[in-house]
Amino acid sequence: MDNTDQAWQDEQRRVEYVSVQIDSTIRRLEQEVGSVRGDVVSMRKDFWDEVTVNFSEADDVGETSTSLRQQSQVLSERERSHLHASAALGKMKRLKQSPYFGRIDFAEDGEPEESIYLGIASLLEEGDESFLVYDWRAPISNLYYDSVPGPATYETPSGTITGTMSLKRQFVIRGREIKLMFDTGMTIGDELLQQVLSRSSDAQMKSIVATIQREQNRIIRNDRSRMLIVQGAAGSGKTSAALQRVAYLLYKHREVLQADQMILFSPNPMFNSYVSTVLPELGEENMQQTTFQEYLEHRLGREFQLEDPFVQIEYVLSAKEDEDYQARIHGIRYKSSALFLEAIIRYKELLEKKAMNFKPVRFQGREVVSAEAIYNQFYAFDPAIRLANRCELLKEWLLKEIAAFGKGELNEPWVEEQIQLLDVEDYQRAYQRMRRGQGKNDSFNDYDEEKTILAKMVVSDRLKPLRKWVKSLRFVDVTKLYSQLFYNTEIMVEINPGKLPERWEDICLHTLQKVRQGELYYEDITPFLYLKELVLGFRSNSSIRHVIIDEAQDYSPFQLFFLKRLFPRAKMTALGDLNQAIYAHASVLQQSSVLSDLYGEAESELITLEQSYRSTREIVEFTREMIPGGESIVPFNRPGEKPEVRVFSNIETLELTLCETTKKLMSEGFESVAIICKTAAESLDAYNRLKAELPVKLIKKTTLSFEKGVHVIPAYLAKGVEFDAVLIHDGSNQKYTREAERKLFYTACTRAMHLLFVYSLGEPSRFISEASPSTYNRR
Repeated sequence: MDNTDQAWQDEQRRVEYVSVQIDSTIRRLEQEVGSVRGDVVSMRKDFWDEVTVNFSEADDVGETSTSLRQQSQVLSERERSHLHASAALGKMKRLKQSPYFGRIDFAEDGEPEESIYLGIASLLEEGDESFLVYDWRAPISNLYYDSVPGPATYETPSGTITGTMSLKRQFVIRGREIKLMFDTGMTIGDELLQQVLSRSSDAQMKSIVATIQREQNRIIRNDRSRMLIVQGAAGSGKTSAALQRVAYLLYKHREVLQADQMILFSPNPMFNSYVSTVLPELGEENMQQTTFQEYLEHRLGREFQLEDPFVQIEYVLSAKEDEDYQARIHGIRYKSSALFLEAIIRYKELLEKKAMNFKPVRFQGREVVSAEAIYNQFYAFDPAIRLANRCELLKEWLLKEIAAFGKGELNEPWVEEQIQLLDVEDYQRAYQRMRRGQGKNDSFNDYDEEKTILAKMVVSDRLKPLRKWVKSLRFVDVTKLYSQLFYNTEIMVEINPGKLPERWEDICLHTLQKVRQGELYYEDITPFLYLKELVLGFRSNSSIRHVIIDEAQDYSPFQLFFLKRLFPRAKMTALGDLNQAIYAHASVLQQSSVLSDLYGEAESELITLEQSYRSTREIVEFTREMIPGGESIVPFNRPGEKPEVRVFSNIETLELTLCETTKKLMSEGFESVAIICKTAAESLDAYNRLKAELPVKLIKKTTLSFEKGVHVIPAYLAKGVEFDAVLIHDGSNQKYTREAERKLFYTACTRAMHLLFVYSLGEPSRFISEASPSTYNRR
């Protein structure tokens, strides 16, 4: 049917009918939620009144226990009903804002044609239970995303359904009124995408269910691969698709999968805020969200001062004049590599035979068990026993040694001195213990018995911290084991599978110096933790079933392997863009085999997204020329203004112009503007100069929430987010000229949705001058 006035009127009538049904469902659910909530509150208040507690008779205790259990079960069931009804009510309220966004007319072979309407949740007609709206994740909804009118198929749990699709229609509905409606022969029509992408950016990432593209749909509905690798251009919708994927998996596996069994590793805390509304918008609970650094802090933060990746990148970007700079860069690359991972695995095998390090067990300045004795006992165990199990056996042996030592201390003078200092409560405790031990035997010397018990109490209390220290395996000197890699060249030569990196002696010197200060470089943290786990036993998390790693290009092979060990039962989705790999270590995306090798080729799948939706065509045509292979990035056909490059001879004029431009953008309704600097130090300086003129917010690595407004932000913290307009604070060749800075500059420029300005103090970056002059305006 053509998109005629009659069709519009028919669809408008249906919108009004469905809206009435939604209102009716909302009223019913509100009543139900209120009623159940009242029941729960009342039941909680009356919980103890309902049971008669009488502990005088054994039967009464049994009856009381049964009554309590029954009441508890009823209360739990009512609370579950309340949660279920509340969740359904939330979905209906979201559906009320926009009941559906798509329609397909489909006739299954041998069956009459049916009109299927798609929305963010299902809606059943009251009375006959037929679907007024289908959930976008239902099997039949796949036709909307992947098919065009004509013969079509879709998969269901019971098999493949074949038939014919005669219509695909898209809507924008707001407040019971159709704002936009069109029929399309494409998977998702450009008209709807144009409308969505031309809006201002939001403080939070929005759901994309109405505009999911075919290649994004492959990501969302992929349920086969253990490892799904998504390599996508800047603005290709990687993260959005991954979050819709979470919603899809929670829907498809709702009987066995909960939101708290999924975890997202994001690039920084602010990004967690940016994506936090997507799943609730779809009526799902948020999954766990963290950063890899937060996990590392949780595991090692009490033992060491840990460098974070942002401190590392600040050094990499700003300390190239440092005489030790090259040694640090070589160290970062080596310690992050699969080569060092293999070396540590070989080191573990070596430690099974020799070279373990232990701390002596000391008590009040005296050696209870020497490090040498512990070493000898460790290697006296059967060599076939795993390292971690030998450490457990060693723990039991040491506890016995401490117990024997304690017996020998009972008559020492220090024990007598401590007995004299005991208070009345301690004496009372000893007396009670003595009476229990006495039983019916009266033939004992109260004084001697009391003294022995008091001595045992004193010694046991004093040895308690030592026993705790041994139980937590602190006698294994993991710090020395890690340090040994850097001061014992013979061991390193024996275990390293290849040639040691350049400046190895300097790398060793700086690593040992840092460790002695109780600190770890960022590149040392994961290897240190991995060695600790190999020796003492792995702390894995078997409850997590799905791990999503955003900005995967920022992870080293070592870190990805560690995450696999940490979540042994999980599937993994790794999203990234090699062109935004800004850290000094080798990115896992540089060799896609690193990722596919984690679970093997057969269980891995790579999906590449080449179309960029975030930026206008002009911005994409400008930015893609900065990077090798950029010609494969396909801009979405949304026209705008060419990026503007302006050259200044002094910072005062540059920032005066920047302020004028920003004020103009704000007056024109641009709600999010980013002034992007190269480093945090440059951002702070710029912020201090601009804050008198502009209502700017400084974004730091500790910033927890993303809001609209004018932001001053270092380029590496802007990853993953987008802004209506971007102003590069200083895009000069002096700032961005090294090959290592190419991807950072590209990342900064690709944050812009609608407008991009590059201000340059002196000659612009060579990454601009290498681009075609026709792709930008220079002033």
